Amino acid sequence: MTMMRSRSLEKELLDADEIPSDDLRQNLRELDIINHYLGGHSITIKGIKQLIKNQKQSISILDIGSGGGDTLKAVAIWGREQNQKLKLIGVDLKNDCIEFAKENCIDFPEISFIQSDYRTIEHSDLKIDIIISSLFCHHLTNDEIVVFLRWMHKNSRTGFIINDLQRHPIAYQSIKLLTTLFSKSYLVKNDAKLSVARGFIKSDWENLIHKAGIKNAYIKWHWAFRHLIVVNTE
Repeated sequence: MTMMRSRSLEKELLDADEIPSDDLRQNLRELDIINHYLGGHSITIKGIKQLIKNQKQSISILDIGSGGGDTLKAVAIWGREQNQKLKLIGVDLKNDCIEFAKENCIDFPEISFIQSDYRTIEHSDLKIDIIISSLFCHHLTNDEIVVFLRWMHKNSRTGFIINDLQRHPIAYQSIKLLTTLFSKSYLVKNDAKLSVARGFIKSDWENLIHKAGIKNAYIKWHWAFRHLIVVNTE
């Protein structure tokens, strides 16, 4: 574990089919706090700005694995500050996540949510410009990620963005300590460090992107042990 040469294959508790609603909600609240203070949302917004540049017409953004809606909420706040019209759609498998997200984003009519597997979503009428994925890919196997990369490349008119964790011993030990001290969620205590162990080093992304047949990917490390991947599909 100390060297973390390869991705962990251990499944996270959050990936279980049945999680008590109150436990899942506590998990979502704490993940929002972690993402906010460790800059996770700002990294995704950097990727969006890189894709749209000075574009000011209405932009549609689809968030796969939207969880509690905190990423889309941060994007909506940014859009309002920039006077950028946005249509934001979150997709998640879990009904409890969708219901929590709707409550979380009730003051943002530009955000809507769909309960679905991304592979079966009826996206033909959505006319999506940008697809984003924040802290979703580490839940997938490498083969599943290759399929996901191809799907995003095919279904985004402007491009797609991935924001996910770097696999690193310091990140692992740091989040383990923080969640041990401050978290009230058994899901966060177990999964936060495991998420890092299931995360990626840059060469992982390079190999996965190559297997997906994508040639123009931008990969950059960001503080708090994240990688931002941006692909322009125009």
